[in-house]
Amino acid sequence: MKLLLLLCLFVYSVHSQEYDDYSVVLPTSGDALGPRAHRPSSGFDRYSPNQPAPPPISGGSRYRGRPSTTSTDVTTEAQTKEVQPDAGGCTHLSERMGVLCPTGCELKSTILKQERNVKTAVSKLKDDVSELSQSSNTIYRYVDGLSNAFRERQRVSNENGNVVGQYTNDLEGQHAFVKDTIDTTFPSNIRVLQGVLQSLRDKIQKLETAIMSQRTKCDKPCTVSCPIPVVSGKECEDIFRRGGDSSEMYLIQPDSFFQPYKVYCDMTTEKGGWTMIQNRQDGSVDFGRRWDSYRAGFGNIASDTGKGFCHTPGEYWLGNDRISQLTKMGPTEVIIEMTDWSGAKVQAMYQQFTVQGESTGYVLSVGRYSGTAGDTLLQGANELVGENRTMTIHNGMMFSTYDRDNDKWIPGDSSKQCSREDGGGWWYNRCHSSNPNGRYYWGGPYTKDMAKHGTDDGIVWMNWKGSWYSLKAISMKIRPFFGGAR
Repeated sequence: MKLLLLLCLFVYSVHSQEYDDYSVVLPTSGDALGPRAHRPSSGFDRYSPNQPAPPPISGGSRYRGRPSTTSTDVTTEAQTKEVQPDAGGCTHLSERMGVLCPTGCELKSTILKQERNVKTAVSKLKDDVSELSQSSNTIYRYVDGLSNAFRERQRVSNENGNVVGQYTNDLEGQHAFVKDTIDTTFPSNIRVLQGVLQSLRDKIQKLETAIMSQRTKCDKPCTVSCPIPVVSGKECEDIFRRGGDSSEMYLIQPDSFFQPYKVYCDMTTEKGGWTMIQNRQDGSVDFGRRWDSYRAGFGNIASDTGKGFCHTPGEYWLGNDRISQLTKMGPTEVIIEMTDWSGAKVQAMYQQFTVQGESTGYVLSVGRYSGTAGDTLLQGANELVGENRTMTIHNGMMFSTYDRDNDKWIPGDSSKQCSREDGGGWWYNRCHSSNPNGRYYWGGPYTKDMAKHGTDDGIVWMNWKGSWYSLKAISMKIRPFFGGAR
């Protein structure tokens, strides 16, 4: 019996080898390994999966219930052969093992049937795996795009945060500045403006008071404080010849086509008959005037100091138009009288003196000097030599004011303007040796620091006192030149 069992096992092993020749290798996944069962491959140590085991046979049981194993049954079986209904024409080494003992042909048929099903399933699995791989790639690209978009959004968010932080800091700084301005600067400015407003109110009140005072005075008839003498003439020499022998204010009318005007006549100096065209004595009148003012004239002709008539001359400039008219009526001489702060007096006389009309710029023409002050109009400053001295000659120059630049110091250049720097209107060259219409300085000597532009802008006659001494008084008077006796 044991021998038959061994023989059956040998036959089964042989048939199993035949099955191996027709076996199908099914792919398996390596993911089924446990967490400690695997050994990760490295280098050339590549992992090759084992061939899959064949599927188990399924179906109903091939065996009936076992017969009893008593001795009588063995004897009967040995004597009588039992016919099996499902023999199938197979031959076995032992009839007791039954006709259902697996043979090679049956196993092959079964496996071939299973192979068709498995191939179909494997093919479907391959398609599913390919589709899953494509979906995985798509999802990976989508996730990668989301990651990039997230990183870009994060970068933009960080940059926006920085910008917001910067603007926040700026806004906080501006808020602090505005708050400080509102809390500190505005109240201070308001207090200053309130002070200015109060000052303006005070000034307005004073003006209203002055206006009321003037209205009160105007309610009364105006009276002439300086009675004008009855005698009159074309100029002071004509008045002198008509009997006016006191030095005071008169009316003259050089041309009957023009209105008469007031002048101060000196009837005592050098035999009298002098018409005063300029006078400086106390600094009460500003001589830093425009062209129009010098053309028309300005200042105070004379005043009454208690004698009942205007016998004291004031500070004034007669006017270039009037001076030109008087000097063009015939030969004219001029006398310039000066007084320093010690009381010393000198004079400069020019027997020829003419001022042309406005169309020429009131060009000055002088000649035939005599006197004790020194000739500046013809000779210039004695302390200078050569070209520098020539620049201080006034003869032949046009009249200049700070708004009408006619001097020889770069004409047209407002930064190189004698009248602006020397304080008055005069016949400037480049610039002067005399400056009768300059700024009035009390005491005589002055310095560059005292001068507005650092120049010798005082009432200067250089050939007597130099550049840095401002005279106490100076006057210019003209009369017709008649040579010898009257």
